[in-house]
Amino acid sequence: MQAKANTSFTGYEKLVIFILAISQFTVILDFMVMSPLGDLLIKSMDIGASSFGVVVSAYAFSAGISGMLTAGFADKYDRKKLLLFFYSGFIIGTIFCGIANSFYTLVAARIITGLFGGVIGSISMAIITDLFALEKRGRVMGFVQMGFGASQVLGIPIGLYIANKLGWEAPFLFIAGFAILIAVLIALRLKPVTSHLVLQTHSQNAFKHLTNTLKKSSYRIGFLTTAVLSVGGFMMMPYGTVFAVNNLQISHEQLPFLFMASGLSSLVIMPLIGKLSDRLDKNKLFAVATVWLMIVCIIYTNLSATPFLLVLCINILMMIGIMSRMVPSTALISAVPEMQDRGAFMSINASLQQVSGGIAAVIAGLIVYQYDKNSPLEHYNIVGYTVVAVSAISIFLMTRVNKSILAKNKKVNIETEQQAFEA
Repeated sequence: MQAKANTSFTGYEKLVIFILAISQFTVILDFMVMSPLGDLLIKSMDIGASSFGVVVSAYAFSAGISGMLTAGFADKYDRKKLLLFFYSGFIIGTIFCGIANSFYTLVAARIITGLFGGVIGSISMAIITDLFALEKRGRVMGFVQMGFGASQVLGIPIGLYIANKLGWEAPFLFIAGFAILIAVLIALRLKPVTSHLVLQTHSQNAFKHLTNTLKKSSYRIGFLTTAVLSVGGFMMMPYGTVFAVNNLQISHEQLPFLFMASGLSSLVIMPLIGKLSDRLDKNKLFAVATVWLMIVCIIYTNLSATPFLLVLCINILMMIGIMSRMVPSTALISAVPEMQDRGAFMSINASLQQVSGGIAAVIAGLIVYQYDKNSPLEHYNIVGYTVVAVSAISIFLMTRVNKSILAKNKKVNIETEQQAFEA
C-alpha cells in the first residue's frame, strides 16, 4: 500500500501537470501547424518548397540560439518566472506570425517566436525533473507530451479549417489568444520552483556554468543523442502535407481528418506508453519503438496515389512509433543531469534539439524537389531512407545514455549505503 501511495499524484502535482501540458500544447501547436499549412502557404505566397524549408528552419535555428544563450542563466532563477517570461515572448511572436504579410516578415516572426518558444520545453522539463521522482516521470512525460497528440486531434484540424475559411494567418492569432489565458493561469496558480537555487555556487558566473555543463562527458552523450533523435524526427515533418496532397492525392478537406485520427491514436497510446515506461526497461522500449517507426517510414515514403483509408492507417501506425519512442527517450535524457545542472542541461539540450531540427529541415529541402507548386514532390523516399539510417544510430546512442544512468545510480546507491553504515 505504501509503494502505491508514493507513486500517486497529489492535487497540486496534477495541477502542475495540467499547466505544463496545456502550455506545451500551444507551443507544439504553433510549431506543428506550420507543416499542415505548408501546401496552402506555398500556394498562397507563391514560394518554392525550399523557401518553405527556410520558414520552418528559421524557428528552429532561433530557438537553438536562444536555448544556448539561456543555458548559463537557467539554474539561477525561479523556474516559474523563467517560464512566464519566455511564454509571454512566445505569445508576442505568435501574434506577429498572424499579421505577417510577406515571406520575409513571416521569417522574421518565426525567428521571434523561436527565440522565446524554443526555451519553454526545456524549462518545463526542468520543472518536471525537480518536482517528480524518476519512478513517476514516465507517466508525467506521457501526460505532458499528450500536447503533441492534442494538437493533432483538436488544434491542427481546427487550425486547418480556420485557415481554409479565413486564411493561413488566422490559426496563429487563435493560438495567441488561447495562450494569453494560459499565461494568466501560470501567474496565478503555479508556485515558485526554487529548490535548485540552494545548490548553486553563487560566485559561478553564467558562462562558467555553461562551459562546466558542456565539459561533462555523460552530458555530452545525452546532447549527441538528442541531436541525432531530432534530425530523424524533424526531417519528414516539413513536407508531410506537400507529399500527402501532391503525391498521395489527399485533398485539403481530408487533411483535418488525417491529423485528427493520428492525434486520437497518440492520445490513447501516450498514457499507456507512460505506464509501460515506468514498469519496463526504457531503453528496450525505445529500441522496439524505433524499429517499428523505421519499417513504417520506409513503407509510407514510397507510396504514390493511395486510398485515404490506407493513408490514415499508416499514419496511425507511424504516430504509434513516434510516441512510443518519445516518452522513454525523454524520461532517460531527463535522468542524465544533476539537480544543480538541470536548467542548463535542459536549455542546451533544447537548443541542440531545435538546431538539429532546423538542419534536418534544410537537408530535407535540399533532397526534395517540386517542378511547380501543383506537381508531385520528388525524392521524398530518399528522405525516408535517411531517417531510417539516423534512427538506427539513435538506438546505439540511447544505449550509451542508459548505461551512463545505470552507472550513476549505482554510484549513488553505494555512497548512500556507506553514509548509512558510517552513521
